[in-house]
Amino acid sequence: MVTTEKVPHRGMITVVVMLATIMQALDTTIANVALPHMQGTLQASQDQITWVLTSYIVASAITLPLTGWMCARWGRRRVFLVSVVGFTIASALCGLAGSLGGIVAARLLQGVFGAALVPLSQAVLLDINPPHKVGQAMAIWGAGIMVGPILGPMLGGWLTESFDWRWVFFINVPVGVFAWWGIARYLPESKPPSARLDMFGFITLSLAIGLLQMFLDRGELLEWFDSWEIKLEAAGALVAFAFFAVHTATVQGVSFFDRELLKDRNFVIGCTFGFVVGVVLYGTMALLPTFLQSLMEYPVVHTGVVTAPRGIGTMIAMLLVGRLVQKVDVRIIMTCGFGITAFALWQMTHVTLQMDSRLVVLSGFIQGLGIGFTFVPLSTAAFATLAPQLRNQGTPVFSLLRNIGGSVGISIVQALLTRGAAQAHAQIASTVAPGNVGLLSLPPAMDISTQAGLAVLNAEVTRQAFLVAYIDDFWIMMALTLAALPFLVALRPPRRQAQAAAAEVPH
Repeated sequence: MVTTEKVPHRGMITVVVMLATIMQALDTTIANVALPHMQGTLQASQDQITWVLTSYIVASAITLPLTGWMCARWGRRRVFLVSVVGFTIASALCGLAGSLGGIVAARLLQGVFGAALVPLSQAVLLDINPPHKVGQAMAIWGAGIMVGPILGPMLGGWLTESFDWRWVFFINVPVGVFAWWGIARYLPESKPPSARLDMFGFITLSLAIGLLQMFLDRGELLEWFDSWEIKLEAAGALVAFAFFAVHTATVQGVSFFDRELLKDRNFVIGCTFGFVVGVVLYGTMALLPTFLQSLMEYPVVHTGVVTAPRGIGTMIAMLLVGRLVQKVDVRIIMTCGFGITAFALWQMTHVTLQMDSRLVVLSGFIQGLGIGFTFVPLSTAAFATLAPQLRNQGTPVFSLLRNIGGSVGISIVQALLTRGAAQAHAQIASTVAPGNVGLLSLPPAMDISTQAGLAVLNAEVTRQAFLVAYIDDFWIMMALTLAALPFLVALRPPRRQAQAAAAEVPH
């Protein structure tokens, strides 16, 4: 497709490709507030229900690097159409799922088909707009990406409260049908230059990531290395990654991971920081809805409203940092971003069961600012010193590591939450004995001399134990954020012209 002033139906193409992008962006956050409702319907435990999030992220992360190869082989329009159809059907299957296994399998399909939607929409907008309108087109594309974290929690909460959690997924069906019709009707075909795929590298890396995620997701449930399944998953992940590493280091010609990327210090450090950002961002997003609905007893709509300011903060910060990144050292901006994020997490360590929603709203908005001040300068620093010919290989790797960080973060915080709550419950319950004079001031409903009173008291002990575990998780993420700060000095400050070029790289 050639960029020209006379591309027919440019406006309609923009609408339909952005619909597909918004649909995919919404699904990164829209399901979060519905998790407690899914948990009850699907009879899943606290740590099991997060598989709904991690399966989607992992599948998307694995499939994302294939986008360029698929477009070169089958054409951009055809890949776009198949992706929209697959994503729409998978969304319907998520809504129809009657078991945890069913919805996890459907979410895997969602991730596989949805991975290409965002990079494809960006590529299409770049192709159909003349150079003097590219900035405007990228602003529209960026706004579509930001709709997810802003509207996702509110829309998900409203759909769950007004209809059912299944409509969080069914809402994609009419949007997907219209997007498919528009793409089929208006988008001309385009084939980028042919590209080879290192199938062995792709398969071994996919196996390593998939087995690592299963190890993290099921480890707490199966008592970690007391289970043969966990041992096999850990061993399999290590073996698959070892094969991938050896193959990448020795293969002649095209490899799934270009070895030249490792020679750029900024890119390697940027990817590492991207992993940390994924851990903190997605970990917090997975914790808050269950905390607010299970412990604070917030209605699902209210949960969506109080978590939406995080997206607003991110959007404001990204608008500001777009100008600052050309004038201020990106390391200074990132230091501020990580510092702001750590402060927001420190605020969350002061949550109580008696507080109102102001702390959640304020800390969420502040954390959104911190993430926004981190994303753009992080990608700018990572790509500013990378050779231009390596950027096509570098962008999917950068996104891959951020997504893996997100799935690993969700799994780890949930495992720590489950274990921490059990330990805190045991410690608190050990003080519940007839000799404890503090029990005398408890209300009659918690009279430990009766079975009903013991049940009510145990429920309250469980609430307090989970509160302790949530606070511990927030402390751990804050410590991780602060621990990453000293490594910023290893980044090279990019030259101004390199910064400007790198700022155009997808984030």
